[in-house]
Amino acid sequence: MPQSVIEDRFDLAALDAELAETRFRGKLHFFPSTHSTNTYAMAEGEAGAADGSVYFADEQTAGRGRGAHEWSSPPGSGLYVSALLRPAIAPADVLWLSLAAGLAVRDAVMQVTSLACDVRWPNDLLFGSKKFCGILTELNAEVTRVRHLVIGIGVNVHQPQFPEDLRSVATSLHIETGRDWARQELLIALLQSLHREVNALTAPGNLSNATASILARLERASTWIRGKQVYVEELEGYEGVTEGLDARGFLQIRTAAGLRTVFSGGVRERKSMR
Repeated sequence: MPQSVIEDRFDLAALDAELAETRFRGKLHFFPSTHSTNTYAMAEGEAGAADGSVYFADEQTAGRGRGAHEWSSPPGSGLYVSALLRPAIAPADVLWLSLAAGLAVRDAVMQVTSLACDVRWPNDLLFGSKKFCGILTELNAEVTRVRHLVIGIGVNVHQPQFPEDLRSVATSLHIETGRDWARQELLIALLQSLHREVNALTAPGNLSNATASILARLERASTWIRGKQVYVEELEGYEGVTEGLDARGFLQIRTAAGLRTVFSGGVRERKSMR
């Protein structure tokens, strides 16, 4: 492992001070190694952990992505963080938080590195065709209210390369820039941005304005929202061209049989239509 990775430590006192104006102050929990920050955070939510609790690790031994995919989390190489929230929103509106989290990561990466990345609906972040960040949102909810939810974020930071089976689809901030970036600085920017996004979505009477803002920013930040030829890994699988987001934040696909809405399937680019 490169020496720069080994020396990229977290300073919890300094981190907490930088988050003084956010819901995350005094609620940071760091692990040298854990199975999955999301799994841990969900269990802590069941046990009554406070809104704004943050769980992050230097290594995950069983990191998880969307759709039961694994997330490679080698020690000292990435940012592996899960934020526990108890938002006063309806379960039907949770997608907005997930979309906002993607924009929060994008803003943080741009603030720290000056790089503008692409957002693949709902919240994968890419440089070109290669993914460097994945977000997994999980929730515990009743019909009308969210008990708690966890937004898990994995960012490839220091990896100089990936195993052969991942090289065509994965990248890192180091690969994209040829230099290392302090994970602490990235985590501060990320949590500050996430705090602002959550505040906007949960402020009384502001949901409509906040969701309109998210829709507008995604249209600018993502090449996947309109005009992208894609294959959707949902139900029997289907293909088409993206045609924007609906009023609930779900992706619309124009297929040969008409307009379809993507509810949970993975979206992948197709270079040519079958």
